[in-house]
Amino acid sequence: MNAFWIATIGTSVIAFALKFAGHSIPQHWLESPKLQKTNALIPIALLSALVAVQTFTSESKVIIDHRLAGVSIAVLALILKAPFPVVVISAAVTSAAIYNWL
Repeated sequence: MNAFWIATIGTSVIAFALKFAGHSIPQHWLESPKLQKTNALIPIALLSALVAVQTFTSESKVIIDHRLAGVSIAVLALILKAPFPVVVISAAVTSAAIYNWL
């Protein structure tokens, strides 16, 4: 058994233990307003981090290219309260236009 399999099995055991611990937490701990507020913000933080990594990196290097323009247009459309399909399409069209232009 090599290091890859040890890491895979170890990670699986840790994931199972975390899931089991999550189901074992008493209900009254989960009803805390502070915990619920924090729990609501976790997906936003994770999605923001994913967008940042996908926008500013390529092959482990920080870059600025057409993706930044697309995300910028999407942010502008969100600020202007555009419907979600308009946000996505405007970002995609902007990014594609700049990619083909360069």
